[in-house]
Amino acid sequence: MKKYLSELIGTFGLVFCGTGAIIINDISGGMVTHNGIAVTFGLIVLAMVYTFGDISGAHINPAVTAAFWVAGRFPGREVFPYIASQIVGAFAASGILKMLFPTHVTLGTPLPAGPPIQSFILEIILTFLLMLIIINISTGSKEKGITAGLAVGAVVLLEAMFAGPITGASMNPARSLAPALVSGQTQHLWVYMAAPVIGA
Repeated sequence: MKKYLSELIGTFGLVFCGTGAIIINDISGGMVTHNGIAVTFGLIVLAMVYTFGDISGAHINPAVTAAFWVAGRFPGREVFPYIASQIVGAFAASGILKMLFPTHVTLGTPLPAGPPIQSFILEIILTFLLMLIIINISTGSKEKGITAGLAVGAVVLLEAMFAGPITGASMNPARSLAPALVSGQTQHLWVYMAAPVIGA
């Protein structure tokens, strides 16, 4: 249960801080800035990896969990509990943000700035690069070395920095699903559910 609770809390932290930064940037007239949003996503991922890496591996992403399983680095019996925990954590975060900011339209839901296929391809590549980093600095259940959190947080920050204005740089089905369903912005949800899984 400690592993599942770690995934729940880790994903909660990711969605609450990351999409919270987007919401607060919108309602404050851009005080957080795009760069600030990217840094927020990178830092919360870094923090969660260091906090929960030794307990659950800090996947905090269903696509990462599924990819570890496909690679033979994660037991199949753990896939559903991990993904369920991640989704519950994400919905808890989006639910609280909806309560705090009830008039915000998207709640940080990623939406394509251009054609959906453009964001679809970008999200595949972004998640591929993210998973490439993760799978080469981890054993599947435990991160190795003190640089793991820094490397994963840095690539999330990097990808959010340059691709965020086009795709929202989700790379994470749980991070996309929760705000989309809570806010009702589901028109492009297929992009952010399928592409990260394919990429990972």
